Amino acid sequence: MMMTNKPFRISAVLFHLEGTLAGPDARPRRSVGADPDEGSLIDFIQGLKKASHRRRTWAELDRRDGEAADGWRLDPAASRLLAFLRSKSLPTAALSRYGRKTVNRFFKRVRLAMGGTVDPLILREELLSIGRGRNPFRVAAKTMHVPVREILVISAEGALLDRAAAAGAVTVLVSNGPSQPGIPPPVHFQISDISRVANILRLGMALPSGKLPNDLLKEFLAEFKFEDPSLLINPGVGEDIAAVDVAQEEVLVLKSDPITFATDAIGQYAVLVNANDIATAGAVPRWLLTTLLFPPGSTPSMIGCVLRELNELTHRWGITLCGGHTEISDAVRRPVISGMMAGTVRRQDLIDKRRMRSGDCILLTKAVAVEGTAIIAREFGRKLQALGMPAGDVQACRGFLDGISILPEAAVAAAENGTSAMHDVTEGGIATALEELSTAGGFALKVNVDRIPIFPETRTLSRLLRFDPFGLIGSGSLLVCCRPRSSDRLTAQLRRKGIRVTTIGKVAERGSGIRAFKNGRPTRWRSFEVDEIARLFSG
Repeated sequence: MMMTNKPFRISAVLFHLEGTLAGPDARPRRSVGADPDEGSLIDFIQGLKKASHRRRTWAELDRRDGEAADGWRLDPAASRLLAFLRSKSLPTAALSRYGRKTVNRFFKRVRLAMGGTVDPLILREELLSIGRGRNPFRVAAKTMHVPVREILVISAEGALLDRAAAAGAVTVLVSNGPSQPGIPPPVHFQISDISRVANILRLGMALPSGKLPNDLLKEFLAEFKFEDPSLLINPGVGEDIAAVDVAQEEVLVLKSDPITFATDAIGQYAVLVNANDIATAGAVPRWLLTTLLFPPGSTPSMIGCVLRELNELTHRWGITLCGGHTEISDAVRRPVISGMMAGTVRRQDLIDKRRMRSGDCILLTKAVAVEGTAIIAREFGRKLQALGMPAGDVQACRGFLDGISILPEAAVAAAENGTSAMHDVTEGGIATALEELSTAGGFALKVNVDRIPIFPETRTLSRLLRFDPFGLIGSGSLLVCCRPRSSDRLTAQLRRKGIRVTTIGKVAERGSGIRAFKNGRPTRWRSFEVDEIARLFSG
């Protein structure tokens, strides 16, 4: 049972011996040698004043533990699982609260059934030497030469998994029965027996180059619900096209856009960046096709998370994900989604930028660089904190991601008869968006630079990282041109919806270009050949 939707990678496996490899019915009746942090028999023995007493007590403990271990049995699924791990060349080790003599005695007895050995990495002796206050899973990561976040820790004890999750490891609770409600948050997966570990491992191991394997594709697509009656052929294994019935539609609006910068929440960007452009034509976004490219080393869990995100976002906005392609390729260094969106609109409601006229008011919703602020906070968070930005402020900027949709304001503007043009702010920021609006509409624009709003958080980022907010990618802001008689009414309607809107200028004479003013005086309008975020990513 999957307990997390976070992407993960597995480079090593650490079993808590008791209750996993040593079958669930043969767990020791008493926990001897418990975690030093918990207070235990170990603490009692270490507290004995005479060394001779300590030695005799340790010897007696080892003898009794050894007798108990003789009753342990190897879980029937262990041989197959360990063979699978060896076939994948995954380092495999064991943790136990019992001593080395006891554990080695068990491994020697079951070596043939195991088909090999497992490294007894962290045992009672190591737990004692590690000492209080140190996390044994970080020690294990150093010994196994892998990042602790790439270790899969498998145990039947929630308390031990708490410590593993605190160190950053991926955790699996073996419940030896039906899934239990109320599993503590640090547990990432809950399974009924260790035979299911292979399924988790497969989600966390790197995929070879090429198409996503069909069985994984089938598994991921099974989570999708296709409820749009106009979709005649659903996505599926072996289906290379999508078929949509458009007999009842008048105008089909098409759009494509790749998402190349954002690695966090890339699915959300892919849906909204494409849907935003459809909405600027007054159309309703309806269908989405996606091509997903992942770099070598990507795991199925990473791909599954992106697909689930696409599924959640399309459902939220009433869009149908009707097909696409998923591939692992060395042509990319980070995940890339290329989306193609289609929407529909009645012919008389289609908003064409060539409807602009001199004197139209130019409105801007929200403020500049909404998308860019979110991307920078998500990709440069550590650098920003190193430059003095509080972690809470960085997190607030990350939250700007929730504001990159312009679908609500576009719907309000499309319903206003006086709306003549709409254009969303994307790559190149507000500076490029206004230039594009001017070119598409065939009119010069008079813009009051000092009226263009900038969020305080964006100003802080621009000061720390030295970029111009006017040239930063800005999905989430909508430019609307409307007839002067409609301006106040449209502004009021947007504000009633809780959408911030500012009048930043007017449409001027026929032609193209930006006539910028600041404090009523002409000023230079800066153009950006490359988006500011591309400059930041290039170092």
